[in-house]
Amino acid sequence: QVQLVESGGGLVQAGGSLRLSCAASGRTFSSYTMGWFRQALGNEREFVAAITWSGGDTYYADSVKGRFTISRDNNKSTVYLQMNSLKPEDTAVYYCAARSPTVVGPAYSKSYTYWGQGTQVTVSS
Repeated sequence: QVQLVESGGGLVQAGGSLRLSCAASGRTFSSYTMGWFRQALGNEREFVAAITWSGGDTYYADSVKGRFTISRDNNKSTVYLQMNSLKPEDTAVYYCAARSPTVVGPAYSKSYTYWGQGTQVTVSS
């Protein structure tokens, strides 16, 4: 069992930065692929970024590539999402998620077993 708790959301002006954190409990954190997803009001949940258990492979949605960076610290059981050059269209509730290694692509939300409660990110224009 893994519990995930996000933090770091808030209100920021366009062009600004935020860093989200997702703290995990459970002994097997280091074996999970971790992902970030987001859901804007009225929209479906969408993939943002993912990182494999070792941190050796990262994946990004085209909409955030070059602006967002996902990383993890297995010693702290924490995954991060550094968000730079934020845009109003990045406004959403951001969720972190965890899954065991699988051949399924990292953007497939239903492949993730554990989810956090979400943290709100609001980018003003």
